[in-house]
Amino acid sequence: MRILIIEDDVKLCESLSYQLTQEGYSVDVCHEGDDGLRWIFEYAHDIILLDRMMPRMNGIQVLKKTRAAGISTPILLITALGELGDKITGLDSGADDYIVKPFAFEELLARIRSIIRRPRQWEGTPKLNFGDISFQPIEKQLYHEEKNCTLSKRESDLLEMFLRNPSQILPRSVLLSRVWGPDAEIEDGNLDNYIHLLRRRLKSVGSTLVLKTIRSVGYCLEASND
Repeated sequence: MRILIIEDDVKLCESLSYQLTQEGYSVDVCHEGDDGLRWIFEYAHDIILLDRMMPRMNGIQVLKKTRAAGISTPILLITALGELGDKITGLDSGADDYIVKPFAFEELLARIRSIIRRPRQWEGTPKLNFGDISFQPIEKQLYHEEKNCTLSKRESDLLEMFLRNPSQILPRSVLLSRVWGPDAEIEDGNLDNYIHLLRRRLKSVGSTLVLKTIRSVGYCLEASND
């Protein structure tokens, strides 16, 4: 399970990072909104802990830009602003939950577990487009020009993850958690098998998209440079 912390309080970041690592989570940390946005756009995480009050680009701005880009990673806002109006603003801007400083680490863990347990319900258009393909998740139909094919549920879920995070490196842990579930007991080889199947599906419809292997990290769906 991979968590991104975007928080300008360095000591709080260090404390949360240490405690979450002790709980078995992989943690990435940054201290500014614009840097956090770069992490969000370039990498995938299971959940983002986002400070609301930061200089230059605050948490609400980061949140709105993230949702506007179609990225649906769960976001937990962390802030000292605890008034009702502040909570409503955060939730209406796209946050999944809200925790007010100071808080007990045990409460933060409980909120993280609660968010991760929620079923993933993708929002937005039913058709996803990237490069030379389009995909309809509900029908599990992959299209390229005049060709199309029907994917299995697992293939469909996997392709949807890539299409909702185009050109981003998706770590193996994130793919396994999102597609198979956070508590699923499966072997890494299962993911490799489905990546192979997905590559064959893309090839069968004539797509030039490349599903790249990022050694020791995960995979990335990119448009071909040819």
